[in-house]
Amino acid sequence: MQSTVTVTPTTQHFLHLEEKYGAHNYHPIPVVIKKAAGVFMWDVDDKKYYDFLSGYSAVNQGHCHPVIIEALTEQAKRLTLTSRAFHSNLLGEYEAYISHYFGYDKVLPMNTGVEAVETAIKLSRKWGYEVKGIAENQAKIIVCAANFHGRTTGVISFSTDPTAKTNFGPFVPGYEVIPFNDLPALEKALQDRNVVAFMFEPIQGEAGVVVPDEGYYTGVRILCKEYNVLMVADEIQSGLCRTGHMLACDMEKVRPDIVILGKALSGGVLPVSAVLADDDIMLTIKPGEHGSTYGGNPLACKVAMSALQVLKDEKMADNANTMGELFRTELLKLQLPLIKTIRGKGLLNAIVIDHRDPEAAWNLCLLMKEHGLLAKPTHGDKIRFAPPLVITKEQVMECVEIIRRSVEALVANDKG
Repeated sequence: MQSTVTVTPTTQHFLHLEEKYGAHNYHPIPVVIKKAAGVFMWDVDDKKYYDFLSGYSAVNQGHCHPVIIEALTEQAKRLTLTSRAFHSNLLGEYEAYISHYFGYDKVLPMNTGVEAVETAIKLSRKWGYEVKGIAENQAKIIVCAANFHGRTTGVISFSTDPTAKTNFGPFVPGYEVIPFNDLPALEKALQDRNVVAFMFEPIQGEAGVVVPDEGYYTGVRILCKEYNVLMVADEIQSGLCRTGHMLACDMEKVRPDIVILGKALSGGVLPVSAVLADDDIMLTIKPGEHGSTYGGNPLACKVAMSALQVLKDEKMADNANTMGELFRTELLKLQLPLIKTIRGKGLLNAIVIDHRDPEAAWNLCLLMKEHGLLAKPTHGDKIRFAPPLVITKEQVMECVEIIRRSVEALVANDKG
């Protein structure tokens, strides 16, 4: 199958540069992008594609959204960084904006998603010692199997993915792994008084868009409150309208104690992340105990406010909900032979491939690339479909047709 993929000399030139000079820590689809707008991307040979990954849900607002780009460029001319040694005229404005936007007392601004996860872990532990009264160095955080919260050594300490952990030890203690979507297992784990938090993804994105049973978020909220444990929702991939709600937890009107945001918080323009919590949690961290040179920089503040405003102004949650329903319904109608499962919420969706070849999902992504749609497998037999939230009905229908043709081509190749 690899040999049937079109790789032009121009594309090969850029692939060679990455292969020769870059670390080999990614295995991308063999396409080289030079520009993008809305739901589309163009490669170095000017071929146009639908983007069905959205930078792992970082460009919910669409590529290079003009309002966000204008905010970026205008602010870049004035002030980009002060560090936290000095105040900026935008930090307080941004902190007030995002705190009111999500209904929390305070925000701690960071840059990358995993930085925000590490921040939430530190906040949870600090709260455990200083508010809950846990004995020193005994704090425990409950996490879920098949989780993905990033790739720092601290975060991979509680990963269950061998690829993330092999030959990277020793690992950080203080975590217990339980099955996702299992409230009895959570309640059993919460019997330990040293538990300070339960941290989870409302929908497990990297695991293949695993959606829990209805009532799971409500059950988690009830149990965490009953056992005096923080409910920490990693909404980096599932949040910011991706699932048809501002936050995935909003599907059950549940308010976590700590919310972690990233990715689309900047509309895919630069790394911006945030941790939201109320004063009883946030004020446990004092000056000098945590921070970041770039966290809360003026450029990030301006861009994040713009990115959040675009989500509301353009009603992107509503569109994600409507277009997601349409996508799953139309895909299901096709009754494609290799697709075992279609699942998701809003425009965070995935299919599971049923094929004897372990490379079938990869090969299908290569075929979709040839037909003008870019997606990437996760965990072998799963393909995530997550286009920008500005996608239209006509575009959804065209993409369903591309997927149909690609699956049929894969079947034909098998027979050939």
